[in-house]
Amino acid sequence: MKKSRLIEVEIKQDDFNLPTPEVLQEQNLAIYDLIQDNFFELIGDDFEGPYKLNIFLNQNNLVLEIKTEQSKIAKTFFLSLTPFRQIINDYLIICNSYFDAIKKLPLDKIEAIDMGRKGIHNEGARVLMERLEDRININLETSRRIFTLIYTLTHKRC
Repeated sequence: MKKSRLIEVEIKQDDFNLPTPEVLQEQNLAIYDLIQDNFFELIGDDFEGPYKLNIFLNQNNLVLEIKTEQSKIAKTFFLSLTPFRQIINDYLIICNSYFDAIKKLPLDKIEAIDMGRKGIHNEGARVLMERLEDRININLETSRRIFTLIYTLTHKRC
């Protein structure tokens, strides 16, 4: 088994702001896809992977708690949500447009909206990679899936 990877991802939800069934489905799919294929490596640390990742919110911070395979905490990172706010709001708007378009617009219009959605999603992934630079190595696909999890945790709060 590759060492530079996640083997488990857990989302700690806010009991007072639980996700809708649709958001929960999106979250579960992102976790499944993330576990199936990812690249995740702590930089400059004594702990080797594979890793377990807990993601949760603490006030205006995103918390990434990384554990070893034996569930020992290796590192905890606190990231401000501020750089993600506009991207998350834009992503929510374009996702809503996409789901509305599926119901009534022709395929070429749906594809155009979907290209915009993917562009915003990639922007969120790039911001995440920048924020984790020199702390965690991740590839774009891993970052995209973690951004999806950030979105599902925060979209009602931003």
